[in-house]
Amino acid sequence: MKKTFSKIAFLAAIPVLFFTTVSYKADFFEIAKQLEIFTTLFKELNMNYVDETNPAELMDTAINSMLEDLDPYTHYWNEQEVQAARIDNAGEYTGIGATVGIKPDKIIIIEPYKDYPADEAGLKAGDEIIKIGNVSIADFSEGAGELLKGAPNSTVELTYKRNGQTETTTLTRGAVEIKAVPYYKLLEDKTGYIVLSQFNRNASAETIQALKDLKEEGAEKIILDLRGNPGGLLSEAINVANIFVPEGELITSTKSAVEKYNQTFSTTRKAIDTEIPLAILINGRSASASEIVAGSLQDLDRAVILGARSFGKGLVQRPKDLTYGTQLKVTISRYFTPSGRCIQSLNYRKRDEDGNAVRYTASDYNEFETRNGRKVYDGGGISPDVKLETSEFSDITNAILQENAIFDYATKYYYTHDLNSPEEFNLTEKDYSEFLRYLDTSGFEYKTATEKELEDVISAAEKDGYQQNLSSGFDEIKQTISRSKEEALTAKKAEIKGLLSEEIIKRYFYKEGLYDYYVKQNPEILKAKEILQNKDRYQGILKG
Repeated sequence: MKKTFSKIAFLAAIPVLFFTTVSYKADFFEIAKQLEIFTTLFKELNMNYVDETNPAELMDTAINSMLEDLDPYTHYWNEQEVQAARIDNAGEYTGIGATVGIKPDKIIIIEPYKDYPADEAGLKAGDEIIKIGNVSIADFSEGAGELLKGAPNSTVELTYKRNGQTETTTLTRGAVEIKAVPYYKLLEDKTGYIVLSQFNRNASAETIQALKDLKEEGAEKIILDLRGNPGGLLSEAINVANIFVPEGELITSTKSAVEKYNQTFSTTRKAIDTEIPLAILINGRSASASEIVAGSLQDLDRAVILGARSFGKGLVQRPKDLTYGTQLKVTISRYFTPSGRCIQSLNYRKRDEDGNAVRYTASDYNEFETRNGRKVYDGGGISPDVKLETSEFSDITNAILQENAIFDYATKYYYTHDLNSPEEFNLTEKDYSEFLRYLDTSGFEYKTATEKELEDVISAAEKDGYQQNLSSGFDEIKQTISRSKEEALTAKKAEIKGLLSEEIIKRYFYKEGLYDYYVKQNPEILKAKEILQNKDRYQGILKG
């Protein structure tokens, strides 16, 4: 479909979903007028355009283009996506049992789940699926991942590349249970460690079961790990918080321009344990429901929060049924913690010159108080009580992650090294030096914000005719930046080595092995244990 079609449809379709979302608070005559204009335009376009058009594709493109101007969480879902969302929240689906990455010409296995179909078929992280049955991924224009789905116990032949070699395997699809709590364990100092990875319908039930099991084993303190948890169901966030606070406690509220969406959400059940010392781990990938749990328990002085400021996803969505089984997931309000802090970090109504949403800065933060009178601040996300450098990724680390360099190096490492147990693993200085050489040979490029600004200055100098006079100064700045980037790879070695270690261990011992490694080596877990062991320090943090 030509871009011309997309642009025409985008302009034409603006009134359609606008009518669906805000008809009750807008001028009905104006909406009816715009809708009539759209209807006649769309009809004339499809009947008279010089080339053949596809009305469904035009409309789909128009809708999605329109929503891009709002926020990244307002989505149009077709019938298949509606069904996928239901499966996601249910915590069970039929498929191959692996996290995958979709590329234009291949599907990359990111993480196979232990003992599930992909794993049993012999697939490994890093494998590149190029053909599903007789269908080449490169020839399949959209939704190649759908080809992996099918009825339970049905089989499919997969052709994939591994280390440059093309191989085939037959995979039998099966039911895949998505655990909200994939791991929990009693540590040696009577600390119970619980990983809560998502807020599906089983989140609170699995967390409760883990807590009860750990207490029966002798747990006297709890670490709840919400790092990397993207969120999920609001009801489950309330229920998880309710595990540790009594009935009737405010957990979150929502505020909207529409009165009926202004709501408060409080606990409704008897707590499981309101006294056990609790530490919660968060990082920049903890979002939405994770932030509601961490923020509410921080405001109620029920838990010590450790790590890095969370993602700041404080926009509330609600699905609105449309025709033909489709849905609009539309942002209706914002989340606030019990103290009144707004969780949202980006203001999509304000954009910078590049069109990016503006992030709140420290000068914009407002002060609030927890139940004990501790000072806490808004500004987006939840700021931890104990900030840890190991939880915050630097610019150079984020650039490496964005280029998938750690993932690709771990694939290379897996096929050139033997490892018998997580406990014996140690990423040596030699290994790190090899990784740096890998970055050099893989074409990795990292452009700093300073470099981007410098490019603009150089461009302006060229236009003004100053380039020749300033070139030596520009070259010196470039050399200084280059040295600083090299130094950053050394200065941030600890966090980069940590991410390398995690990715490598998963290759040999799956996610379960990674958690076994975590509880002995991870600095955030070790710090949480240290604080929980020191009653005076723990209480001191909560009392402020």
